[in-house]
Amino acid sequence: MRALEFNTRPIFRSDYPEPAAGPGEAVVAVRRAGICRTDIEITRGYMDFHGVLGHEFVGIVQAGPREWKGKRVVAEINCVCGQCDLCTGGLRNHCRHRTVLGIQGRDGAFADRLAVPVRNLHEVPAGVSDDQAVFVEPLAAAFEVTSQVHVDAGHRAVVLGDGRLGQLVARVLQGRCGQLVLVGRHEAKLELAERVGIQTALEADFLARGDADVVVDATGSAEGFRLAGRAVRPRGTIVLKSTFAGDQPLNLANLVIDEVTVVGSRCGPFGEALRALARGEVDVTNLIGRHLPLERAEEALALAAGGDVIKVVLDVHDDCGHDNRS
Repeated sequence: MRALEFNTRPIFRSDYPEPAAGPGEAVVAVRRAGICRTDIEITRGYMDFHGVLGHEFVGIVQAGPREWKGKRVVAEINCVCGQCDLCTGGLRNHCRHRTVLGIQGRDGAFADRLAVPVRNLHEVPAGVSDDQAVFVEPLAAAFEVTSQVHVDAGHRAVVLGDGRLGQLVARVLQGRCGQLVLVGRHEAKLELAERVGIQTALEADFLARGDADVVVDATGSAEGFRLAGRAVRPRGTIVLKSTFAGDQPLNLANLVIDEVTVVGSRCGPFGEALRALARGEVDVTNLIGRHLPLERAEEALALAAGGDVIKVVLDVHDDCGHDNRS
C-alpha cells in the first residue's frame, strides 16, 4: 500500500506492508489526514520515531467488529494496555505501556490504511464533513485546556502562536473569557482568526505586561515559553502546548518568584470536539491552506514545515465504499 514512512527522513512508498489488525483492533481506510507540528518535529528528531507518520485522520472501518464496519470514524491516538496502574487509575492517556499513532511504536495515518484499537474509535456524525473531522484530534487537544484550567468571564487569556493548535485553542476559549488575544508572527494567519471575531496582535507589537490570568503557549518553541513567562501575572497559569526537539536553556527563576503554575497539556476529549463541530460552535475549515494527494506527502510535509499555510491536508481516498460527506 501507499504510505509516508519516516526513517531518518520522510519518504513516500508504494510498497509499504499492509497493517495487521491485532485482537480488539480494526483496519481503517484513511480518507483525509492532517499534518501537524508534532509530525514536523518528529522529522527533526522528536520521539526518535520510525514508521508511518500521521495521527490526525478520518476514515472508514474496513475490517473489524461487524458493528463498526463501514462506519466513518476518527480515533484517539493513545493505544493503551488498560491494565497498568495509570490506566486503572483513570489516566489512560498516560498508560505506561502505550503506543501512539504515528508518534511512538505504532504506524500512523499517512497511508492507505492503518490498524487502530476499537476502543479508540469515535463515529463521526453525518453533519460533520471530512474536512471538519480531520481536525477532531487537535480540536480535542484545544478543549483539554478548558478541562485543566478554569476560565471564565473574569479572566484575561493570551494564546501564543498563530499556527494550527494556537488557532484552535483561541476558538475554543472565544466567549469563555472576558478578554482574549491571539499573538502570532503572520498577518495572514492572524487575519483568519479575526474573521471569526478573535482579537489578535503581531508578536512584534505585543506588550507583555505580566497581567494575563492564563497564557497558552502553542508556539512550538522555547522562545514562546519565555514570552509566556513575561505575559502571565503572578500566581497566573501557563498552559504549555508546545513540543519541540532538542534541549533548550530556560530560566525558571521568575516562575518561582511569581508563583506561576505551569500546566502541561496534551490530548483531549474527542466527544466534546465532535459535538462542537456537529453544532457548528467552532469554525475550523478556513484553517485549511492546501489539499494534496498522498503521493505528494513529502511535498506536503515540507509545505507544512515552511509555515506559510496553517493546515495541509492529505487526500488519501475520496471513496472508501461509503458516501462522500465532505
